[in-house]
Amino acid sequence: MLGEPIRDRKAERHEGTKAEILEAAWEIARAAGLAGLTLRDVAHRVGMRPPSLYSYFASKEAVYDAMFAQGCREFLKEQEEVGSTGDTLADLKVIARSFVGFCTEDPTRYQLLFQRTIPGFEPSAEAFAISVKGLEELRRMLAGIGITGQESLDLLTAVVTGLTDQQISNDPGGDRWIRLLDEAMEMYFAHISKRMKAGDGP
Repeated sequence: MLGEPIRDRKAERHEGTKAEILEAAWEIARAAGLAGLTLRDVAHRVGMRPPSLYSYFASKEAVYDAMFAQGCREFLKEQEEVGSTGDTLADLKVIARSFVGFCTEDPTRYQLLFQRTIPGFEPSAEAFAISVKGLEELRRMLAGIGITGQESLDLLTAVVTGLTDQQISNDPGGDRWIRLLDEAMEMYFAHISKRMKAGDGP
């Protein structure tokens, strides 16, 4: 029919193969650690010769970069699904649970997005921009429940990532530190509220 767009099947196949390569890279990283990822292993898993990978990714750092960008997009999607009840403390707990849940469900992704575990790796400007969007979305969500200011944001991320680190490092697959999350948010909220009443701002 006239007016219908012409599909670029070659580009679709190219993108499909890139997605397959990324999936293989994640599987290897989860099994061998991020630093244990090799292009040879990725190529073997997707059934191609290592030099062929360069048609899709220029280097191992480019694979890491694509993984980073993908993880950041998943984090943004997670944040978009967080609802609001209108109760500041209840919403704060929901935000914190969402963040910690996202991180602990895939420790390898958490390490890539929020820790510097790969020597020398720096995300590209394009990938990092997605990460910044995630931070700004968190800032917006907090502002929506009356919590503003850089120090308030920094303290919150320090608390939730601290519990996340403890959970992943000392009780993987369990909930020893996750169980403390609501109590930690109550302590955080009490502290922030005290500052607000003192006139120091949130």
